[in-house]
Amino acid sequence: MAVKNMQDLLIEELRDIYHAEKQLTRALPKMARAASNEKLKQAFTQHLEETQGQIERLEQVFEKLDTRTRGKHCHAMEGLIEEAKEVMEMGLAPELLDVALIAAAQKVEHYEIAGYGTLHALAQASGLDEVAQLLEQTLNEEKKTDELLNKLAISDVNKKAMKAAA
Repeated sequence: MAVKNMQDLLIEELRDIYHAEKQLTRALPKMARAASNEKLKQAFTQHLEETQGQIERLEQVFEKLDTRTRGKHCHAMEGLIEEAKEVMEMGLAPELLDVALIAAAQKVEHYEIAGYGTLHALAQASGLDEVAQLLEQTLNEEKKTDELLNKLAISDVNKKAMKAAA
């Protein structure tokens, strides 16, 4: 698709994040299975459900823009998920693996926060208030997930890994 204006750019970016979210729905169950910490497993499972809702919200956005729902290959998410797979295959002790899984998941969240922040700004600039609201809702969910992962790391997972290593 040739990008000629702000709405074209918005659609291109939407297609990228749509594919990213689809990839993430395949990776999160694997990350949940790999985690040993129950709260972390629960966080991944909860985020999977949330991600499925975010995909539905993106489909609403495509509908509001009267454009076909389809993804554009997201190389960035592919790379982030590949890094997470590598972490899971390193043979780390369970407590240390949990720390590494949180690090990998936070990289994903930061990518999504950047993507949805950009999309929200593009929608606002284009005067697409309903679209902007939908994107802002997802942006806020991504920020909350990042905060939850950070809280889990600091209050629980990192401490357990330090004790296990001692």
